[in-house]
Amino acid sequence: MNKLTDLIRNDMRPAFGVTEPGAIAFAVSTARSHTKGDIVSVEVALNSGMYKNAFTCGIPNSQNFGNLYAAALGAVAADCNLGLESLKNVTPEDDAVAAKLVDEGKVKVTMSEVTSVISIVATVKTESDTCTVTIKNHHTEIVKIEVNGEVVFAVETESADGEAKEEHKAVIHEYTLHDMYEYACTVPVEDLAFIRDAHTMNLDLLKEGLSSGRATLAGELYRANGEKILSDDALASAQLLCGGAIEARVLGLSRPAMSITGSGSHGIIATMPLYAYFNIKYPGKDDETLLRATALSHLVTMYIKEYSGVLSAFCGCGIASGTGMACGLAFIEGASEKQIEMVLLNMSSGIVGMVCDGGNHSCAMKAIVATDAAFRSANFAMKNICIEGIHGINGLTPEDTMHNMGIIASEGMVQTEDTILKIMENK
Repeated sequence: MNKLTDLIRNDMRPAFGVTEPGAIAFAVSTARSHTKGDIVSVEVALNSGMYKNAFTCGIPNSQNFGNLYAAALGAVAADCNLGLESLKNVTPEDDAVAAKLVDEGKVKVTMSEVTSVISIVATVKTESDTCTVTIKNHHTEIVKIEVNGEVVFAVETESADGEAKEEHKAVIHEYTLHDMYEYACTVPVEDLAFIRDAHTMNLDLLKEGLSSGRATLAGELYRANGEKILSDDALASAQLLCGGAIEARVLGLSRPAMSITGSGSHGIIATMPLYAYFNIKYPGKDDETLLRATALSHLVTMYIKEYSGVLSAFCGCGIASGTGMACGLAFIEGASEKQIEMVLLNMSSGIVGMVCDGGNHSCAMKAIVATDAAFRSANFAMKNICIEGIHGINGLTPEDTMHNMGIIASEGMVQTEDTILKIMENK
């Protein structure tokens, strides 16, 4: 099987609720699994991106939100064996117990440093034991477990001479836009059948939001779309499927999203507008083109996201996934490789300034804006219109353009991240 197929397949994972509360709960529940007795305290240190993304985020199966309650539920009821779906089986009784832990001041969550590199250090103390779990780089990547002062699990992070291991080039960056476009055009379509799971799962999440009565943006988008999920208006339908599913997710409703790059919102934006557009423009047609377009969307998203860092001050959902989705829209319309490059240039010129202020209700609005930008960028490109590479942060090659879009976050927005956090904490 093609390496790019494996890359997409391995990156697509169900995520229950917003990824960051799930990751916090996963870390704490892993620590709790190594302890016995009543809980004395729960302490969690998070990098800025983790701290910000879960700050006011809804939690599945809970009436509460945010870092403290995600950590408390991790200690009380989360199942670490479920990874990012660790909160899947929380009950109202569990929620009450977790809230009591918070009320008693037994849960503390702090920010460790301003960085886009994921870091979670979770410590659970009981009457008899203390366990600390350390996660680095990815939401569920445990690098160390220490129980009662003894390291029981560790991943080597330094070479024999004490030097930090050299960072390897991201696998996706070994490929070019030409490679990704050629792959999307030629990969055996049966190898992409698994992508249908993303469409189905994210559509079910939207329907959950519409039936809940809590998703106000989704409700209005649905009314504006003639009270149809798919109307004759491709943009309106795409914004409903995309913004509505993300709203359901950030509110903590009890259905998973299919994530990519560790984010359910990225997965939703990269897939659902394409699903809407294809089924409205080409009703009844075999979905081969949709699958190929979605594969390209995923790859472009991953390419940009690897430069920006998993969590940063720019909205990777809107910028990285929005750009991937825009490329997919053009692909559905038979875009040439050159026109896909034009899509990249148009998106880079228009949407890169969108900031991330955490995983919260505003994500749905950003998704609506990103979908509009993607439709416009693809439409311009199909008419061979673009903002040329000599302008602004655009690159002279498509790889340079995607690189520049990403490093705006990882290198250029550290101070922005700090400012956003100060605003949030001072409210």
